Amino acid sequence: MIAIRRARAADAAAIGAVHVAAWRSSYAGILPNDYLSRLSVRRQAAQYDAGIRNGLGVHVATASGLDVGPAGGPPRVVGFVTGGPARPFAAGAGSAGLGEGEIETLYVLDDWRERGLGRRLMRVAAAHLAASGCKSAFVWVLRENPSRWFYERLGGRVAAQATVRVGGTSVVQMAYVWPSTEKLEQAASSAS
Repeated sequence: MIAIRRARAADAAAIGAVHVAAWRSSYAGILPNDYLSRLSVRRQAAQYDAGIRNGLGVHVATASGLDVGPAGGPPRVVGFVTGGPARPFAAGAGSAGLGEGEIETLYVLDDWRERGLGRRLMRVAAAHLAASGCKSAFVWVLRENPSRWFYERLGGRVAAQATVRVGGTSVVQMAYVWPSTEKLEQAASSAS
């Protein structure tokens, strides 16, 4: 069974592990291998712990059941999303005017993709942004990210591009924008 819920500080280590695993899988061949191999679950966990404690909208997808681990074991974090008011210079690129709310991260473990988790996480993130007073939203995505079609299927339109340095390599990122968090929530509810 999959459940989506607000993250707790105790989830930070599992969120950090999902972040590192997703980057190593998604960005292999896009970012330098030595950079990806040096990613630290501990450092990522510390960042997410701070975000959770400071009120960042972090939501997790947890799985429980026989296909996850021993029956009766604790639910496992298999994906997460973060979002809040737009950062003025998100990911090193000017984000002014793109939207009031920003989806900062969305990652799902490889074995749990194509099950609707990304869509469910986007729906809860859009609802969180709307409840926080954000009427519009955006997300920065690496242009070479093989999953960027996901944002297009949810009605996101490319509104900006910027070059950023990650791991010593210049990469192009694209900003997908939704003029309405309500429409993003609806799209995430109805997308297949």
